[in-house]
Amino acid sequence: MTNTFPDISLSTERLVLRPLEDDDVSALTEMMNDEQVVAWTSVSQPFTEDAARTWITEYAPTERTSGRGLDLAVTEFLTQRLVGVIQLGKADWHVRATEMSYIIAPWARGEGYASEAALATAHWLLRDQKFERLELRTAADNTASQQVAQKIGCISEGVLRGACIARTRTEDGGWADLRTDYIVWSLLPEDLDGVGEESADSSGFMYSDWN
Repeated sequence: MTNTFPDISLSTERLVLRPLEDDDVSALTEMMNDEQVVAWTSVSQPFTEDAARTWITEYAPTERTSGRGLDLAVTEFLTQRLVGVIQLGKADWHVRATEMSYIIAPWARGEGYASEAALATAHWLLRDQKFERLELRTAADNTASQQVAQKIGCISEGVLRGACIARTRTEDGGWADLRTDYIVWSLLPEDLDGVGEESADSSGFMYSDWN
């Protein structure tokens, strides 16, 4: 029998994390075409509404039912506006470990939404779901993503040299691949002690290689 993540929603003081829905297509498309998202992720460009719809209706459900991972839309509690996406991937159910990635829409950056959503997910995963290890990989120059890892209590474990392909603008306005390092971070259940827990509760309810 395949282990799978439950079909859940998580709530914090400001956010609701829930499954991606058809109504998210437009906002998801806009977010994934942002310059910073293009630079630090491997998503196809330009990112079309058809790609967003495929992610929502095919990729995300298959990831969950196959046991490989879980994709959650991050939305504002008051406005229900799409803030970003949290992804758990490469789940190993024997080791009880998985990798977390996150993307935040450009208009929502600087509000602490990434760390709030990531911390809520970490508490749910390591406590409610009894996972033993949460891993993050951030590109060496992606300081914003590294700050999120630090805020939620992750420990930096080392560097994977030359393991990440980011993207940089070319003189003609296009994009070129740029090889860089990955910084590996981990969060274990005991690391959550002393980290300010956002009020997250389950209520029924970085694609891979986000950097």
